[in-house]
Amino acid sequence: MINFIGSFDVVPSLPKKLEPLREIVYNLYWSWNQDAVELFRRIDREIWESSGHNPIVLLDAVSQERLDELVVDDGFVAHMNRVFVQLEVYRQEVTWYQKNYQSKDTPYIAYFSAEYGLTECLQIYSGGLGVLSGDHMKAASDLGIPLIGVGLCYKEGYFQQYLTNDGWQQEKYTNNDFYNQPMNLVLDEKGEPIIIPLDFPGRKVYIQIWKIEVGRVPLFLLDTNLEHNSEADREITRTLYGGNNETRIQQEIVLGIGGLRALHSMEIKPLVCHMNEGHSAFLAFERIRYLIKYHNLSFEEAKDIGFYSNVFTTHTPVPAGIDVFPIDLVESYLGDFYRNELKIDSNTFFKLGTIVKNKEPNNFNMAHLAMNMAGYVNGVSKLHGEVSKKMWVSGFPGIPFDEIPIDSITNGIHTMSHISNEMSELLFRYLGDKFLSNPSDKKVWGRVEDIPDEELWRTHERRRERLVAFARKRLIRQIIERGGSKSELAVAKEALDPQALTIGFARRFATYKRANLILRDIERLANILCSGDRPVQFIIAGKAHPKDDEGKKLIQEIISAAKEDHLRKRIVFIENYDMNVARYMVEGCDVWLNNPRRPLEASGTSGMKIIANGGLNLSILDGWWDEAYHHSLGWKIGNAEEYEDLDYQDEVESRLIYESLEKEIVPLFYSRGDDKLPRGWIATMKSSMKKLGPVFNTYRMVQEYSEKFYFNAEDKRKTLMDNEWKAAKDFTKWKAKLIKNWENIHFNKIDALTNKEELKVGSNFVVNADIHLGALTPNDVEVQIYYGKYDDKNMAHSNHFVGMEISKDAPKDGNFKYHGEIKCVSSGQFGFTLRIVPKHPVLINPFEIGLIRWAD
Repeated sequence: MINFIGSFDVVPSLPKKLEPLREIVYNLYWSWNQDAVELFRRIDREIWESSGHNPIVLLDAVSQERLDELVVDDGFVAHMNRVFVQLEVYRQEVTWYQKNYQSKDTPYIAYFSAEYGLTECLQIYSGGLGVLSGDHMKAASDLGIPLIGVGLCYKEGYFQQYLTNDGWQQEKYTNNDFYNQPMNLVLDEKGEPIIIPLDFPGRKVYIQIWKIEVGRVPLFLLDTNLEHNSEADREITRTLYGGNNETRIQQEIVLGIGGLRALHSMEIKPLVCHMNEGHSAFLAFERIRYLIKYHNLSFEEAKDIGFYSNVFTTHTPVPAGIDVFPIDLVESYLGDFYRNELKIDSNTFFKLGTIVKNKEPNNFNMAHLAMNMAGYVNGVSKLHGEVSKKMWVSGFPGIPFDEIPIDSITNGIHTMSHISNEMSELLFRYLGDKFLSNPSDKKVWGRVEDIPDEELWRTHERRRERLVAFARKRLIRQIIERGGSKSELAVAKEALDPQALTIGFARRFATYKRANLILRDIERLANILCSGDRPVQFIIAGKAHPKDDEGKKLIQEIISAAKEDHLRKRIVFIENYDMNVARYMVEGCDVWLNNPRRPLEASGTSGMKIIANGGLNLSILDGWWDEAYHHSLGWKIGNAEEYEDLDYQDEVESRLIYESLEKEIVPLFYSRGDDKLPRGWIATMKSSMKKLGPVFNTYRMVQEYSEKFYFNAEDKRKTLMDNEWKAAKDFTKWKAKLIKNWENIHFNKIDALTNKEELKVGSNFVVNADIHLGALTPNDVEVQIYYGKYDDKNMAHSNHFVGMEISKDAPKDGNFKYHGEIKCVSSGQFGFTLRIVPKHPVLINPFEIGLIRWAD
């Protein structure tokens, strides 16, 4: 093996007149600016495509002769200057945040995610979670939110997919050359890379930092592939979701603990940290360590401060999707850390890895750690918020289901990153520039009605034609690469029909997503697809996890069906699903099919990406579609049923898909007048765009995160920082007093229990109570009447509560009198009880401490 003794960096050489290109290519604003993408195509279309849409490689590979040609091409220079001005204007214009909230120069929200899908040339994502993270960053940039991203810099990223002749998925890994990507190594004032040391068992691991400019906001990626580390430790950030359990805990220590230290090394001290999934939850320990070491706080004080300024978003609806580590593995990596840095014992530490407090933990759950360390917790759709409460109800004993402190913010997509250039121009023409600056404005989207049907339809048809051309090209390449026959190539050249109803299915091939559901009755499907005058076709793409053989079998089953003589022109599988494939599909498909087992789809965002492109959804009522569906906007599969017999479920729901296609979708698509326009279909397209476009986007989503979580968390943090952290110390003392004395509080008397009189609608039901608070005071607690329809008492969202007021009578021996009334607004039999919950201005909700006293 050859060992180099040094290294040197080479960057593209540009004529002085073309220097603005360097500024353009190193800011990912180009990835959602179609004018910039057209500029890169203009330099050299062939290199642009072969580079994987990488502008750095483009500038490196283009010949000096071509650059010299461009220097004297006045049209190109004007185009370049226009794009450069667009970037400068974007950076400097007044944003939503600046208009509505005070401007800040220093980022104070740190967003941590294990993957980011920003653009296809940056292979540091695997699927939906990564694309959502990338869209979150882009929307934060558009809104002007002072946010910074933190992630890992994977040398290989996620695998590249190819299929064998019999349709079995194979994986290959290609190295990312970071020096030929739109990113730069972070250097110190001496021009040397900033290096962060981390303590690992028996050694130190060192990380360096890469920076990506995402519009107005930076993304920092952590990399262990440097000479300071052993060969084994250089591999920590080699592969996304690769390796074993030990690899995962190493990556998550680098992301959480190393990520925060990296920010501090650059003098960035975030007030709020957002954990996008539990992979980064170790950051909570680093925030505590920092406060203990540099502000001389106790563990409990530091933990409370972190709790009120941490946000945790969960994306999984099943426990199997969460990282869980063995106790001994966590001990080997973090034992010295919690003993020496956090100054706590093993019992205290390991209980933070579970939300179940009444038994000893037998593993360390990263989602539970995040929930214990974050005051703001949310699922990613309204339904997923409910599913998360069900999944973790054991961690909240005595708390009514609908009051379990898990919120929801429904995911969205960054509209400008997923809309076709043609559709974007059409919408800009009729909706105006507000469509670009505020894609969540419902009034703006209402102007979709002003678009002539013919223009909207022709625009959408052009994108379908491009999708078909792209799919044929990829299919031909796939056949050649696996040594296919001439007859296969001949069929591939004629695969698909640019005029036919085109249905897309593209996603991770997990078994619960049921990619093969459409194949359950192959004869019925063939009759639908092969109709002479009303043809239908499927374009399918997606990857199975390398270790998921069941997912690979689904791909194999689809390939087998697609090889049938009568189906091979109607079903096409595109290999190596990535952001580029996804772009063609969401821009060109007429219908997007989604048929997971409810409620296993936390949100799903692929169906959102077709909205602005004029596509329609056919989906199970799961994730986002459960709250988005209306009969005027698309189609549902079933009525939100959940089944125990899964085979029966597949039979029922596959038939519903066929029925929807046969009776509703196909007839509507092919119902044409003399002008050949499907007027009914176009009306549905417009309804979908108007109603769903302004809601299911990350502009709305990040605004919601900001106003519901980020800004409140910042205020909490600042409150606790007051007077050299005195407010934090006082709060921790108050909490300790509350916990110590909670068992002593009880109800002495509730006099409404004997009230048997019938009440009329409009009257009040009066309750008086004598309560013993012991060493606590009425300022420490709130007493509430909890009530609802008697027969519905165990149904979620059926009950209500109202606060009781303390009597002016002087307290005696810790006993206090309370009075409350329930307004009777409807008839029926009602039940009631009383409860006591903690009360303090710092609390986000009264249940976060885990204390509640119900009347016996």
